[in-house]
Amino acid sequence: MQTRLKIPVTIASDPRHAFADTVGSSIASGQFSKFPESLGIAALRDPVLAELYATIIREEYLAVGIRNALQPQIDVVTEPRMARSGQTFGEDANLTASMVVALIKGFQGEELGLNSVSTVTKHFPGAGPSRNGNDSHFATGKDNTYYGEFLDYHLIPFKAAIAAGGRQIMPSYARPIGTKYPEVAFGFNKPVITGLLREELGFKGIVVSDWGLITDQAILGVIEPARAWGVENTTESERAKMVLDAGVDQFGGEIRTGLLIDLVTSGQIPESRLDISVRKLLEEKFLLGLFDHRFVDPEAAEKVVGNAYFARIGNETQRRAYTLLTNQINTLPLRPTDGVKFYARGFNSSYLEARGLQTVDQPYKADFCFLRLSTPYEARGSPFRQRYHEGRLDFNTSQKASHSELFNSCPTIVDILLDRPAVIPEIAQEAAALFGHYGASVDAFLDVVFNVDGWKPEGRLPFDMPRSMEAVEGQVADVPFDTEDPLFRFGHGLSYNRTALCG
Repeated sequence: MQTRLKIPVTIASDPRHAFADTVGSSIASGQFSKFPESLGIAALRDPVLAELYATIIREEYLAVGIRNALQPQIDVVTEPRMARSGQTFGEDANLTASMVVALIKGFQGEELGLNSVSTVTKHFPGAGPSRNGNDSHFATGKDNTYYGEFLDYHLIPFKAAIAAGGRQIMPSYARPIGTKYPEVAFGFNKPVITGLLREELGFKGIVVSDWGLITDQAILGVIEPARAWGVENTTESERAKMVLDAGVDQFGGEIRTGLLIDLVTSGQIPESRLDISVRKLLEEKFLLGLFDHRFVDPEAAEKVVGNAYFARIGNETQRRAYTLLTNQINTLPLRPTDGVKFYARGFNSSYLEARGLQTVDQPYKADFCFLRLSTPYEARGSPFRQRYHEGRLDFNTSQKASHSELFNSCPTIVDILLDRPAVIPEIAQEAAALFGHYGASVDAFLDVVFNVDGWKPEGRLPFDMPRSMEAVEGQVADVPFDTEDPLFRFGHGLSYNRTALCG
């Protein structure tokens, strides 16, 4: 309001309606309603639910003034180790396409307006085929490899997003290897942004770069280099020019306006080039009604964010998305009777005691044990990088021994967070029952285990689960469903009568 033209700020946000809290990718929900991660929405295969999910997010965002959602993330998980699998919709491009169409409608409505939140579909042309699954925030993940020549498969969800009227698209950090395109990061890559996205696919909207392509930045106390993959030896000014020349409209995560001014005053970039992007960005603000409706009502926001209805839908979705992978001798659902004793590992036994259940302090004293786990990963590098789950998907020898000791002590129900496709054949064989979830509370887990109020697992796997790390390492990064002899296939899920929901 203190500037000459009083152009309103558009507030954008990473996803903040689930459990993951990863700097630069996702924010734990806090007071917002709490859903499973996007994988859980995909596990239910329900576009109507996906639209409702996005509508709830939109209402909560509108209440606090967030008008630009840095989602949906529609990278297809063809490399099982992909670090950011959790916020995707899994391995099937066509399922992902159906989800993105529903989400865009939920966020934006039939057309962009005062009651809309604009979407940023990412990461074009798909960040799924990352080399060894490493995250492209870091140099070890700078390559997307297309040795299987499946680039077109990864474009399927983006074509659907464009047809559905998605307003903005974000290019991937990575650079393409094994394609006809230059081996420079997609945000600098004119043949990809102008040629493929704009000219070939017909996208007319805003292209916003991912964060930090141009300048080095301090994150969690450590300087992280600019993600100028393939053009690392250029200056900041040269990078800014390359991003503009590629066809990008907005620099994500950059505040170096002086670089743009210098490029114009030195004659390297015509002011008319800036006008093209500025016009798009201003039009978005006008369509969202930001010039006429600049402020939100804090008291009204308190009533909207996390209200009882929104919270109920989120909690119900957590329960419904549970995927039952094994159920030996029809162990589940449990029907506890007097005298049945429980042991819990991975969550506090007070959750069981609050339900009037008897707990013990050692597994050999229990009639049933519970074990809550997360998919394994390797914490690597800087504090920022350690937030991203990279590397192996299997438990190490000592962890496996600890699990086996528990399994041999009492019948054990295992609940594992599948933010990536875990390699757990030994657990599938030894556990009395095995659940996968995609972000769920302990209470959600127990409600499903005990069939409270009729809650039962409805989810189906959104990806293949490999049988071994050898199979993971032998697959081709850009090719879907090519992991040899998977332990569980895409679509697997049991009901409580032990019948597969989908073969």
